Amino acid sequence: MTRRRMINALASAGEFGDYEDAAVLPADTDPQVYLSRNRLPQPFHLLCEKDTVLSALSGSAYVHLRDSSVLRFRMEIGDHVYVPAGTPHRIVPVEEGVTLRYLSRNPGRHGAAWYCAACDAEVHRYEWQHDNDTPPVQQYVAACARFTSDEAARTCPKCATVHPGIDLAAYNWPAPATV
Repeated sequence: MTRRRMINALASAGEFGDYEDAAVLPADTDPQVYLSRNRLPQPFHLLCEKDTVLSALSGSAYVHLRDSSVLRFRMEIGDHVYVPAGTPHRIVPVEEGVTLRYLSRNPGRHGAAWYCAACDAEVHRYEWQHDNDTPPVQQYVAACARFTSDEAARTCPKCATVHPGIDLAAYNWPAPATV
């Protein structure tokens, strides 16, 4: 996606799939701001090597955090949620909304992690180096496609529950290039 100056984030959000995290500021701006529309529960917990802040422009959602003193935060219009570096977090909308994510211009490694609904253990995780020239949704698609295609990755190491794959079409994401 071509970066542009953010003029009307609410109107622009309709152009994107869920959790697309589209960069909206010039590449040399620090912090960077990423725009996301959220209708469905985020299909994984996102991990960011550096601190991140979420800001709700519309709608409402719960932000589920792991390995934190706060495990859930209800985010309403105008709320900001600080997510410490390395904290797995997942957005679960109550109603469709638009979210901004603030990240360092050089945010380091990111990852997608899945947790077992039966026993709460971490099921699997994929990590990658964040690249400001690659839209984050491409990494999300690749991680979800790998998770979906690998039954061993979807099998909980603690209780052996096999978790379902992820329907990427539901998120209006591009098809994965390769798995």
